[in-house]
Amino acid sequence: MKYILQFLLCTSIIACNGNKNNKEITASSKDNPQSVQNYFPVTPFIKGQLYDFKARGISPLKYTTIHGKTDSVWLKQEEVEGALSEFLQPSIDSVNMIPLFSEKKFLDQTIAAYTYTYEPKIALPDSISISRWDVLIDQESSKVRRIYLVKELPDHKILQLIWQADKWCKIISIINSQVEKEIKISWEY
Repeated sequence: MKYILQFLLCTSIIACNGNKNNKEITASSKDNPQSVQNYFPVTPFIKGQLYDFKARGISPLKYTTIHGKTDSVWLKQEEVEGALSEFLQPSIDSVNMIPLFSEKKFLDQTIAAYTYTYEPKIALPDSISISRWDVLIDQESSKVRRIYLVKELPDHKILQLIWQADKWCKIISIINSQVEKEIKISWEY
C-alpha cells in the first residue's frame, strides 16, 4: 500500500507540472543522476487485489475457453493464487527490475490515462521470462485501470496477463502464434 501511495503521489506531481500533451518522458538515471526510479509495484498490487477480494469473501468465477468452447466453474479463494502463480514470480518492483527494464511514461489524452511501459534495456537472463509490461493509471482518479504483462516461455509459448483492476483478469496462452487457451477469472459480476 505504501508503494501505491508513493506511486500515486508521483503521478499527481507529473500531472500538476502541466504535462498536458502526449509527451514521452523517459526515466533515466544517466540523464539525471539525482533521480530515483520507482517502478510501479505490479506484483504487490496484484497480491493486494487478491487479498481484497478474499477479505470480502468473494468466490471468483473462472471461464476457460479452448478452441471456441467456453466452460465456467466457481473457484475456491485459495485456488486463485495458484492459477496466477506464473505471473507472481519474479516479483515486479523497483528493486528487482531497475537493472533490467526501462520505464517510459506518457499521458494518453485519448483514453485519459497515464501509460507506463516497461521493456528490457539489456539482454535478459534465462531466469527472467517477462518480456514487457504496461500499467494504465486513470488521469482523474489516479487509480490503476489495467495491467498488461507478457511472458515468453520455452517452446515458443507466450503467456499474456490482462488485469482489469477490481474486476477481472485474463490469462491468454499462445503457442506458435495461435491462441491455445484463454482463462478469465472474474470477481466482479
